[in-house]
Amino acid sequence: MSGGARCVRDKDVMVFIAKDGSRVRELMHPTVHGNRAQSLAEATIPAGSTTRLHRHRCVEELYYVLQGQGLMTVGGEEWVIGMGDTVLIPPGTTHQIRALGAVDLRILCASAPAYADDDTELL
Repeated sequence: MSGGARCVRDKDVMVFIAKDGSRVRELMHPTVHGNRAQSLAEATIPAGSTTRLHRHRCVEELYYVLQGQGLMTVGGEEWVIGMGDTVLIPPGTTHQIRALGAVDLRILCASAPAYADDDTELL
């Protein structure tokens, strides 16, 4: 591929536990794949569990629901979200999500700039 283009295979993506407690697979991240300005990850919140309340000082996040339902809290607002819904989380805004029902909640997370643990403040 030219111009720094890259293809990452699903079988090569490792799982880790994020500071908020979700299981994360970094699909594309600068520290691993060489891209520059953003990251893309899949987060799984097990059925019945809730991520820890947190915020990111610099990172803007977009969540796109791939599977399941959740109760999304962003700042002072709450929504029940499900497959096909997209949520904007501005930098500095508190947020957490609870997986509703018997199915794990799977979310595609786009972050700009790229996600970094040291930008995550647990509350």
